[in-house]
Formats: sequence, structure tokens, C-alpha cells
Amino acid sequence: MKTKWKITKNNFLIGFMATTAFLAVVRLIFPSVAKPSYAVKEKTLVSDTTRILPDTSKSNKPANETKTTAQSFAPGNGLTQFFDANGKEMKNRIVGVANYDESFPDSQHVQFKSAMKYAVKAVINREDAELRKKELVYIGSNPFYDVKRLSSSIPYLVPSASVLLQDIGRNFFDSLQVKNIPLTKILVTSVLRTKEDVEKLRRYNHNATENSCHLYGTTFDIAYNKYSPITRRVRNDTLKWILSEVLSDLRKQGRCHIKYEKKQGCFHITVR
Repeated sequence: MKTKWKITKNNFLIGFMATTAFLAVVRLIFPSVAKPSYAVKEKTLVSDTTRILPDTSKSNKPANETKTTAQSFAPGNGLTQFFDANGKEMKNRIVGVANYDESFPDSQHVQFKSAMKYAVKAVINREDAELRKKELVYIGSNPFYDVKRLSSSIPYLVPSASVLLQDIGRNFFDSLQVKNIPLTKILVTSVLRTKEDVEKLRRYNHNATENSCHLYGTTFDIAYNKYSPITRRVRNDTLKWILSEVLSDLRKQGRCHIKYEKKQGCFHITVR
């Protein structure tokens, strides 16, 4: 009668040690099996590149044309704003704008015309705002911007203005990244104002007009002297230069009208 073989602790250890010894012998006899697989791929890529590139020693093409062909093998990871054609990290300077008043001159009259394209009927008070949520989009703090605690406005915008605000925050993030600046969020300081809010503001703020664009859900304010740091704090003037670049680009694209408000410390922005 045959004895049934059982897996015991000792049998397992003996088998494990025998397998390890066998693999060690294979590695000694065939060292190539221990090389990482990407080394073979890299070798193949070099061979393919050599085949594709022209023989410059027999070509009549200028040297700069040959160099352009070679640069076509730059990383194709989609981060072209971070790397040049040779795969080296690009250095992006902070430029800002030459003059804030000249770069962002759009008056209340100009902004009001744009506001009427997307405007909702002026909101009377907060009770009226609660009945208008089908026309308006709630905006709250998110990964791209923070909304300060509002006392004279409520966090609602028409959909097109909400998209514009999101794009401003996203573009600001992109600019910080390519300039190697610690991530920071912009701060929204004013959004939709009711008629009651405007009446109260006009008592002590002469810039608050009776027929403010803020009444129609098309307009919001972004502070240029206050921000919400994510990793570590950055000088406000540095962030202001970068934010002004972002806003200037969007204004030139016809996305918005912008007024530089000195007394209020904000950019007054209306969607176009």
C-alpha cells in the first residue's frame, strides 16, 4: 500500500530552498535574464531611430533641418507647456501687464451691455433668489477658487459666468505650475447682489451703482491682494502679476470685460 505524501513544514522549506538555489544557478549561467525589460525596449528604440533618421553625411540638407527632424522624437506626454522639444523643462517668466488701468479699463457702462446678453431679472432679495435657482448656478469653494464669507452678495451666477470663473481658476493653476510657483487659489469676494444689497452698499460704497451688473448674475469680483494658499504662502504681488496675465488673455479672447478696482482691491469681471 502506497504512502500518501503530505506537505509538511519541513517539506515546504526544503522545496523552497531547492527552487531558490535552482534560480540562482540559472542567473549565474544566463545573466541576461536579470536585466530589466525596458533596457531591451530602449535598445530597440535606438535602432529604430537610427533607421528613420537620414544619413546627414550624404545629405545636402542644412544642419538645422536635420536637427529639427531629430527633435520630432520629443516626449509625447501632452505636457508641451512644461517641456521643450528636447524634453527639458521650460522656464516660464512672470510677465504681468504693463499697466492695470490700461489693461482692464472696462467701465460699468461697457460691462452693463454685456451683462444684458445673459442677465436674469434683477433679484429683489434673498427670498426672491431662492425662487430663481432654475436660472442660476450655485458657486462654492472648490479646488480652483475659494469664495470668501459673503455679507453683501449671494453665491449664484448665470451658467456662462460660472464657466468663466471656473476657467479663470483653472488657468491660474496652470500658470502657477509652469512658473514653479506654489499652488494658491484665487479668492472670490462678491457675486450676485440683490436690490436690497445694493441699497445697503450705496450708503458707504460710492462705487456700488444703483443698476449694478452684480444684480443680474453675470458679474463677480476676484481679489488681487488676498489669496488662499494651498502649500505655502507666496507674495501677493507675485500672484497679482500672474493673475493679471490670465485675465488679460481671457479678455483678449473676448471672454469677459474687466475693470481694475483700486479702492475695492479687486478685478470686477462680467462675462461676454
